[in-house]
Amino acid sequence: MMAAGAAGLRESDATGRNALPIALIELYASIQGESTHAGRPCTFVRLAGCPLRCRWCDSAYTFVGGTKSSIGAIVAEVRALGLPLVEVTGGEPLAQKHAPALVAALADAGFEVLIETSGAFPLAHLDPRARVIADLKCPASQEAHRNLWDALAGLRAVDELKIVVADRADFDWALAQLPTRLAGLAATILWSAVHGEVAPADLASWLLETRAPGRLQLQLHKLLWPAATRGV
Repeated sequence: MMAAGAAGLRESDATGRNALPIALIELYASIQGESTHAGRPCTFVRLAGCPLRCRWCDSAYTFVGGTKSSIGAIVAEVRALGLPLVEVTGGEPLAQKHAPALVAALADAGFEVLIETSGAFPLAHLDPRARVIADLKCPASQEAHRNLWDALAGLRAVDELKIVVADRADFDWALAQLPTRLAGLAATILWSAVHGEVAPADLASWLLETRAPGRLQLQLHKLLWPAATRGV
């Protein structure tokens, strides 16, 4: 699915890549709160910008602004924090044209790289060493028309599909997509409840009732730091 990575770049090419601009919202160390990597210490690189407006978005502060940085400077900050796992997130990180180069640079630097994306952008140009965590946008998000079905269906076994549901209708809709538009999906499926709208216990009951594939996930960072809205 994905093109060859950037490993083995000539020194001059790598220098040029390191100078590419990135609009950065925040960079911090925390505990990974979601995905199959939940609970692991992780450095988060949160990029600015997102063309989507999901009704339940909890990172609207990323939509505009950001601090101008460079790929080289970001890699240096990540290295200084000393954690082997790093996630590039947003907003929507792939809204920035140099985000794939950032992902490749982090992988070249020896980091285990995750990239969290909306499922509304192509993935074929990403470095194959990165593991993709892509959303399936359900109707209650008001952005279901943005789903890029070919990209989502092409997720690999090392990737993850995150399905965030706001109600039972969302759950039933998503379940219907798995054997149809997403038939043959290799990625791990993650089910998550919209915070404050669906009780995780209810979602767990739906999973048991329907024998749905995948696994339930909780937002661990919201359990650890319920009052924090940034830097977690």
